Amino acid sequence: MEVLAPIAETLGAYVVDGGTNAGIMRMMGAARTQIRAKFALVGVTPEGKVALPNHSETAADLTPLEPNHTHFVLVAGKNWGDESPWISCVATMLANDAPSMTVLLNGGEITFKDAFSSVNSGRVVLVIAGSGRTADILVDALRGKTTDERAKKLAKSGTLQYINLIDIEKGVENLGKVIKGLLSN
Repeated sequence: MEVLAPIAETLGAYVVDGGTNAGIMRMMGAARTQIRAKFALVGVTPEGKVALPNHSETAADLTPLEPNHTHFVLVAGKNWGDESPWISCVATMLANDAPSMTVLLNGGEITFKDAFSSVNSGRVVLVIAGSGRTADILVDALRGKTTDERAKKLAKSGTLQYINLIDIEKGVENLGKVIKGLLSN
């Protein structure tokens, strides 16, 4: 709410994520609504994994869409991760030659797929150190301190950067500056 949503609003940016009512996607939707932003928030998700509004037959294992997103792109697939290349593709199409970037916080196994899709698109991936799990594995790889082969390969791509948010007050301010700097190039 303090950095990503206000920057997206100021820049008139598109924000593209997985679109479900979980984790950072829920937080981004809530932040957009809380600051009364107008930027487009686009969720890209596999159609076989989400509960669609107004469908009478909803399986218990389906995940709800985040209600504050402005748009959704449903892609073919029945597994999490099927959306990964499409998230990157949608972001590239919406950027239309303008600078774009991926902000990577925390994450699990699918996050590696998301990162590879962004890297393969030539997109800068800004990894938030200290946010946990996949993000911290990638930061360790950038520092030469990991045995995870996927992380090593991503680190060698030259498109990963990281920022450390240990001091949250300075970290939030620095994150805003880094994002604005990367998007203005």
